[in-house]
Amino acid sequence: MIDQTNEAEPSGEPATSKPSGLYLVATPIGNSRDITLRALDTLASAHVIACEDTRVTAKLLAIHNISKPLLAYHEHNADKAGPDIIKRLKNGEIVALVSDAGTPMISDPGYRLVRACAEEGLMVTHLPGASSVLAGLVLSGLPTDRFMYVGFPPVKSAKRRSFFNEVKAVPSTLVFLESPKRLAASLADMVTVLGNRDAAIGRELTKMFEEVRRGPLDELAAHYAHAGAPKGEVTVIVGPPGEAPALSDEDIDGLIEDALQDATLRDACARVAAATGIPRRDIYSRALKLAKE
Repeated sequence: MIDQTNEAEPSGEPATSKPSGLYLVATPIGNSRDITLRALDTLASAHVIACEDTRVTAKLLAIHNISKPLLAYHEHNADKAGPDIIKRLKNGEIVALVSDAGTPMISDPGYRLVRACAEEGLMVTHLPGASSVLAGLVLSGLPTDRFMYVGFPPVKSAKRRSFFNEVKAVPSTLVFLESPKRLAASLADMVTVLGNRDAAIGRELTKMFEEVRRGPLDELAAHYAHAGAPKGEVTVIVGPPGEAPALSDEDIDGLIEDALQDATLRDACARVAAATGIPRRDIYSRALKLAKE
């Protein structure tokens, strides 16, 4: 295991020189002024800037009068571009890694590069800043003490529902990114799988037409089905699951009877116990009682 310690720059003082290494630089998610002084200093000091789309990064650099060589690094060329970046770092260069918007490595392949640097004993540090995930979360009005970033749901409905089912029981607020054109359909699938939870939709975050729409999932799904695809990037925040209502004896008996339709007594009791959390022996006892009635 390699432990890394970075020498921090004095607070409030610009750096006159930086050690070679990989600098993970957060960039604005919409408002170009949402970039830190430290980020600008690092971008200006870098030998090369690795980015998802060189055209997008070039526009940001032009706003701040920075001119540096740009190197494409994204999910489609990471296997080829990654070794080149490692080689540059070994030769003593400063490499800044940015995404098109927000914090690098949230929904892009940068983690492989960080892992490769760690394995080679190369310096890596992070310059924090804008993030659509955190911006959407804090504006949602939903619990923030525990949350899970889930990323982009699959395109097809069947796979999307399976995807939602995997996180259905997670006891935390869920944060998704979604394409505007698939938003209404995705929200409808969430209602089906996750239930009608409280949610919020953030779009154009930090921009002039920023909007956060809050409400139950079914109302949000109906709104976007009627209004059509919204403009801009979309962040979807879904509240945690509520407490499951207590099951009555009649509810449990119904579950047992349903399970017995296509399973043995033993398998049916095991299935109902797993679904309800009730001890198997108690389910078995109720099943025997039902059989006698």
